[in-house]
Amino acid sequence: MKKNIAVILGDGIGPEVTQQSIIVLNAIAEQFKQEFIYTYCLMGADAIDKTGNPLPDETLDVCLKSDAILFGAIGHPKYDNDPTAKVRPEQGLLKLRKSLQLFANIRPVSTYPSLSHLSPLKEKQLEGVDFVVYRELTGGIYFGEKKVNEAYTEASDLCIYTKSEIERIAHLAFKAAQQRKKKLTLVDKANVLETSRLWRKVVQEIVPQYADVQVDYMFVDNAAMQIIVNPKQFDVILTENMFGDIISDEASVISGSLGLLPSASVGAATALFEPIHGSYPQAAGKDIANPIGSILSAAMLLEHFGLSDEAAVVREAVSWTLSNGFVTRDIDPVNSYFTSTIGELISDHVSGRIPSAVNHSNIELRKSTII
Repeated sequence: MKKNIAVILGDGIGPEVTQQSIIVLNAIAEQFKQEFIYTYCLMGADAIDKTGNPLPDETLDVCLKSDAILFGAIGHPKYDNDPTAKVRPEQGLLKLRKSLQLFANIRPVSTYPSLSHLSPLKEKQLEGVDFVVYRELTGGIYFGEKKVNEAYTEASDLCIYTKSEIERIAHLAFKAAQQRKKKLTLVDKANVLETSRLWRKVVQEIVPQYADVQVDYMFVDNAAMQIIVNPKQFDVILTENMFGDIISDEASVISGSLGLLPSASVGAATALFEPIHGSYPQAAGKDIANPIGSILSAAMLLEHFGLSDEAAVVREAVSWTLSNGFVTRDIDPVNSYFTSTIGELISDHVSGRIPSAVNHSNIELRKSTII
């Protein structure tokens, strides 16, 4: 199989973590006789600095022609701290999502027994937690008309949804539920918002097409509480853009570190894969960021290509790394390994170069050479 992958390294720690994903993908390609061709593109603050545009036309063109996109992170304090900035890195991401019609953001949430002590939840609440959030990504308040008066004393953001926008992501979520535990929870605010009432109406119309899926309805404030109180009750969560943005970030802390969780944004033609964390500029260039969220995003990319066995090998390698205590500073500030070391260890595991017994003292911080 030959696939073209657009690579957007982005800002902050984006280049470092994405490079580890590419190392792992190259190991997969070698082991399974696949061929991945990478084209590197600019986006975000890096693109603004070099071109004045957060999403250059060349980048968009490459993405449109690629089979998938591997994305790092965007953002920089010089834009975050300037509310008057007219050009921002995030504008590039919103435009990319809209241009590629990436209407569904998929965020799996799972836990690792070896890291349960890092979670803010008690261990008994973590048992059996395995759910996924399907967040609508190109509609709602983030894309609605925005107004501000001349004195900047009044502002408004329009939240609008259409039936077709809701239907297309709802069908994806229902199909995912059929392949999982056959339960779907629609999260909304239908007691207050007309857009939420439309979501309920459309989902209720779709329900008969998926008779094997149990459907629950939950207000977003209650859902935010239930994700902490009893996260194992969820299987597939379906929700709109802003609610999904908030609750998926909330859910991400269950695993113990933002650096662990991947995501996919899929559309009609292509898909984008990225870790859920931000650009974390304070850690940029220090080789300390956690690359696992990016590497697991690469596993989702492999699944998108229909390479389920290859994706399983990557996930197995990640689990081995975590269970053996090879972790970055966000997980263990004292006994930690570098970003590049974790990437090499996972790559070595994929390639079958890890012996059954490993002596931690024989693994260098910046090299995974096992003596």
